[in-house]
Amino acid sequence: MIHRVLDKSKQKEVKELFTSVFTSSEGEKEGKLIGHLASQLASNIDNSEIICFGVYENEKLIGSIFFTRLLFSKPIQVYMLAPVAVSAEHQGKGIGQALINYGLNELKKRSANVVVTYGDPSFYSKVGFQALSENLIQAPLKLSMPFGWLGQSLTEKPIPSVDERPECVKAFNDPVYW
Repeated sequence: MIHRVLDKSKQKEVKELFTSVFTSSEGEKEGKLIGHLASQLASNIDNSEIICFGVYENEKLIGSIFFTRLLFSKPIQVYMLAPVAVSAEHQGKGIGQALINYGLNELKKRSANVVVTYGDPSFYSKVGFQALSENLIQAPLKLSMPFGWLGQSLTEKPIPSVDERPECVKAFNDPVYW
């Protein structure tokens, strides 16, 4: 398996992967929703505000993950991990965890301070995420399930408190994702 930084030229491949994965696990409506989100994100990959990583097996994309920058007035580099997908036939083999760890290591190299995500605590705790109070770092929009707001520091220091709601990339600026 080969991990790669992806660019805009992979938009179609990324959209198809996310649509397929979320359709098979969550149904057609969710598949279309997350496929559309992945397509929007992939069409705006700039390797700074929107970063996308993929994992390939025999030149076929079998997993992908996005990290998008959350902007604060304070000089801190916070990225949000979402969404992530691994093709159905490759799930349960640790590929998703390896892909997340690959992305986290790449962000450390880029001097990112914190990564947050909004998801299943039992899954993300396996890769170092812990419950995150919105008293430390707020989500960009109101959360429908606050127990799923998670974070981890990418430095030796604990997650700092940031007393403002961040701006997110345009694709995530929709309550349907929160």
